[in-house]
Amino acid sequence: MWSPATSEMENSMQKMVIIGAGMASGRLLEHIHEAQPDAFEVTIFNAEPRGNYNRIMLSPVLAGDRSFEEIVTHDDDWYADNNITTRFGEKVTGIDRERKVVIGEKGEVAYDKLILATGSAPFIIPMPGHDLPGVVGYRDLEDTNAMIDAAANREASAVVIGGGLLGLEAAAGLRMQGMEVTVLHIAGHLMDRQLDEAAGYLLKNDLEKRGIRVIVEANTKQIVGNGKVEKVLLDDGTELPADIVVMAAGIRPAVQLGHEAGLDMGRAIKVDAQMRTSDPDVFAVGECVEFDDNIFGLVAPLYDQAKVLANTLLGKEDTFTVREISTKLKVTGCDLFSAGDFAEGEGREDIVFRDPKRRVYKRLIVENDRLIGAVMYGDTADSNWFFGLIKDGTDIEEMRETLIFGPSFQGGGGASVDPLAAVAALPLEAEICGCNGVCKGDIIKAIEGGVQTLDGVRTETKASASCGTCTGLVEQVLAVSLGDGFEIKAEKPICKCTDLTHEDVRRLIKAQELKTQPAVWQELAWKTPNGCHVCRPAVNYYLLSDWPLEYQDDLQSRFVNERNHANIQKDGTYSVMPRMWGGMTTPDELIAVATAAKKFSAAVKVTGGQRIDLLGIKKEDLPAIWSDLNDAGMVSGHGYTKGLRTVKTCVGTDWCRFGTQDSTGLGIKLEKKLWGSWTPHKVKLGVSGCPRNCAESTCKDVGIICVDSGYQISVAGAAGMDVKMTESLVDVATEAEVEEWVTAFVQLYRENGKYLDRAYKWVAKVGLDWVKEELSDSDTRKALVDRFDISQSVYQKDPWADHVRNRADQYKPIADLTKEAVT
Repeated sequence: MWSPATSEMENSMQKMVIIGAGMASGRLLEHIHEAQPDAFEVTIFNAEPRGNYNRIMLSPVLAGDRSFEEIVTHDDDWYADNNITTRFGEKVTGIDRERKVVIGEKGEVAYDKLILATGSAPFIIPMPGHDLPGVVGYRDLEDTNAMIDAAANREASAVVIGGGLLGLEAAAGLRMQGMEVTVLHIAGHLMDRQLDEAAGYLLKNDLEKRGIRVIVEANTKQIVGNGKVEKVLLDDGTELPADIVVMAAGIRPAVQLGHEAGLDMGRAIKVDAQMRTSDPDVFAVGECVEFDDNIFGLVAPLYDQAKVLANTLLGKEDTFTVREISTKLKVTGCDLFSAGDFAEGEGREDIVFRDPKRRVYKRLIVENDRLIGAVMYGDTADSNWFFGLIKDGTDIEEMRETLIFGPSFQGGGGASVDPLAAVAALPLEAEICGCNGVCKGDIIKAIEGGVQTLDGVRTETKASASCGTCTGLVEQVLAVSLGDGFEIKAEKPICKCTDLTHEDVRRLIKAQELKTQPAVWQELAWKTPNGCHVCRPAVNYYLLSDWPLEYQDDLQSRFVNERNHANIQKDGTYSVMPRMWGGMTTPDELIAVATAAKKFSAAVKVTGGQRIDLLGIKKEDLPAIWSDLNDAGMVSGHGYTKGLRTVKTCVGTDWCRFGTQDSTGLGIKLEKKLWGSWTPHKVKLGVSGCPRNCAESTCKDVGIICVDSGYQISVAGAAGMDVKMTESLVDVATEAEVEEWVTAFVQLYRENGKYLDRAYKWVAKVGLDWVKEELSDSDTRKALVDRFDISQSVYQKDPWADHVRNRADQYKPIADLTKEAVT
């Protein structure tokens, strides 16, 4: 409500305009609002149609491990709660320093203080073809979504130009999505700015084991395509097919506005130690800044800048200094660390440790009894201790003989049996979180102030709140400080709506016989009335899994693909995949698929999962194409769901001279038994007719290998970002036993798995021994199968047929083509 006092206060507030809503300006706003929330009337522009999110976490979004909503730092409510006027999706076209106004696409805004936080832009190599559709950078959500869209065609190919961190993250995410990926790097080894040649070699080998092709010393000549990207040509004549090309060859400060405004420029916008530009009322922060001939691309110095600028704007003394930065990274499961100077030089000596079997490599560079550089691969547990030695210039002469083995070996004559000894040995000034500049002493101080949880440390100190690579170390500091009062890696709450974990929610739904979503929200004291986009799908799954006869599936608590029974594509059309039992089909089914493809102008793709994918179907045509395929006796292939996808088979004894059992027939029986069952995540099966394993059964959620004596059942395999062989569950003699054991395993997973955990992650949590113990009792297996059958009595039905029947009156029929039209 307006009042004279309010008006007077607003008129006394200085007007601050911020250009750019990235991580640096976001941290600046946090500091200002924590210290003096009424100091400024803030307007913030952002060319992206959204506010601050954690760009470091775009890689998990690309890989499918996180949703965008999970990496949002400041949502619309945060800006509203802090009285910040947002101009998102609006580009700034100019700055008039004389009139002190910022000129946006939709009008001008006056300022007393102006903050440039324009960040950086990906460097697009100006080679022939660089402007073709399908060439993207890797900098923001739009780039990430473009890659996700390209990966929707699982048989497509991607080329990533650049073998630095961003390029490898893009490659790993695209590979996780199922694409064939090639990384091109012009230097002799990957991540040459952070790693030496030996560590780069190990990284290349590990990436190739994960299915990513790597070509070093690769000089890209041009990108070729007719209207879109088709292939990449190298100088040596190599041709690489490409449906998308990701340029990850570096970034450049985005400084055009500063240049056009007449500010002093170098490689970026020049600032002093208080983050002030050549104009006393204009400041800059983040990747668009140049200070003492340095520009910055890591988040740690950006956050230092944000803190200094906040103090400057609030009239407090503070000074930005360039500090030693370490690089602790995790690329596709590979732990890496580098710090300091690791180049060869006169007077320097190397201390090297190699363990080829464990793929561990450590190299320390010593000069004048000082540690000046370190490179580690595979085991980075002691990296913070080594980094502390580098920063402090510690004399290491007395520990020279045992230095490579880390802090646990110092002063005690050998290794400590306490796994937390290394953390306990760290001095208080040892840096724990490089992103936010948080040392061990900061965390200890927070703990002494009453903080006892990882989330509490994040809130109080920001440690592990950015990239997350230091989370384990923060947990170890908590464990050392709190002893038995802290358990490392405790499960996190299901979402911000509750303090309960997934396991708590599952247990309470059963124990309290909660059979509706409102019952869960009410009885479990949910903080939001109807849940959120994170918890609703999980709770919906737990309810339908535990109470199949009482609970009615809530389609609005499902992802868009599951609601529409098809996979949405980048242009808003859908792909439709009919099921082909065990990979078998008939001429009539193929005619039906061809007729539908021609009728609805669909692209046709044979997938790696033994399905035919019809791409480019309009949403309004989905009921009609489903109806046509239903008429031919075909049902949904569930290529979009958290449930059984396919059962991959080889031809077995029917055709193969090596086959020992009828793998195709068994695969069809299993698929017809299990299809339509909702599970915590997708489930893939394979049945191979002999140990030659042509159906790749040993990297599936459930795999069966046929042998002369019967069947070997194994579980918990993976072939995505994590490549993992299955583990033996049991050997049985008959098909009936296979069906019983596999069904019981799937039901055990359904009843106990955490939503969105693949089977291999669930088995790793509960232990294969526990799974075997549960399933070894015949009565338990039978009970599990019975409960599975009850659920199937409700849910094993073709969603396409139901959808067509329930909505037929909303769509006009579309005339069929004749079979002759196909032939």
